[in-house]
Amino acid sequence: MPTTIRPSPLAVALPEGVQTTLTIRLTLLIAAVCVIAVLCLGLTGVADAQQAPTPVMTATATTQSWQDSLEALGTLRADESVTLSATVTGRVTSLNFDDGGRVDGGQWLVQLDDVGPQARLRAAEALLQQRRNALARAQQLQDRNLGVRATFEDSAALVAQSQAEIDEIRARIDDHRIRTPFSGTVGLRNLSEGALITPGTELVTLDKLDVMKLDFTVPATLISAVHPGLALSATTPSYPERTFEADVATLGTRIDSVTRSATVRALLDNTESLLRPGMLMVVILSQPPRQALSVPEGALIPDGERQTVWRLDDATPARVSRREVTIGERRDGKVEIVAGLTEGDRVVTHGTLKVHAGDEVEVMAENVTGDEIRGVLERQRQSSASELAD
Repeated sequence: MPTTIRPSPLAVALPEGVQTTLTIRLTLLIAAVCVIAVLCLGLTGVADAQQAPTPVMTATATTQSWQDSLEALGTLRADESVTLSATVTGRVTSLNFDDGGRVDGGQWLVQLDDVGPQARLRAAEALLQQRRNALARAQQLQDRNLGVRATFEDSAALVAQSQAEIDEIRARIDDHRIRTPFSGTVGLRNLSEGALITPGTELVTLDKLDVMKLDFTVPATLISAVHPGLALSATTPSYPERTFEADVATLGTRIDSVTRSATVRALLDNTESLLRPGMLMVVILSQPPRQALSVPEGALIPDGERQTVWRLDDATPARVSRREVTIGERRDGKVEIVAGLTEGDRVVTHGTLKVHAGDEVEVMAENVTGDEIRGVLERQRQSSASELAD
């Protein structure tokens, strides 16, 4: 027999409009329940994601040899340097040097016309001979007790006077020949034969270049760290690939009242003749090495005027806590930790902005630098892309 479906008494009893309203409300209620269920599941997933350890890279605080350095700008000077000039008026008759040539000490370089002084010298020598003859005759008479003692003494004084005049003339003649006071290298020749020279005219420069003086200044507050014998290295833009080694030779005896700095001098060997007076050099003073605790600079988190780091505890998985540290010098990506950490402490170096106090962390790599860091990040990126694809 065919089955007969009987309408619900409620459906029969209710009007058609009321039935439609109830159906719509029931559908909306079911949709709302579904949405709530989906949201609850999503929130649960987010909570689970927040509870997952944060991937970070870490480094270990280690004690290593640390060498403080002081940088300054210096200027090169020749070991000996002079500008030769004339002390008399005369015309140049001869030159005995070439541009940039090596000369010996006492070598004459410029000859001035000395015809007049030479003539006066011959006249003075003749007068000296005359007076010597007169002195000899007076001596003979004195020995025979025929002469007057006063005549002999006057003749001896005249001889001494002539000798002094000759010495003076010879000194004047020597002023007409310009000589080098020491061995060295002469500069450019801007002089020609026939030029008229007056006293004070600059003729040529002379420098002793086998050793160079490097003068630089340091703040007076750091003068206690500088002493004779302290090693230094110097570079110059003229030879960017060369480093010149030297030691501090002398400290200036005075502090500049304006700059509050002291002048320090070092001596540089220049047997290769590479350096020239006036060159600018960058000087780095190296103090004796010391032991210092250090971590990578990437671990530092500025907090106003303070510096902090994320330190890992010894739990598994590890949790992080914020530590305030006192820092010292910085060297090649490392920073000295004066207080706040001990040797062996682990700190976060990459991922510092993703963690919060008490968070669990997953250490992806430890004590890595440079290309190693990029390799770790690339592997993490590939791993995340693979998980999303799955």
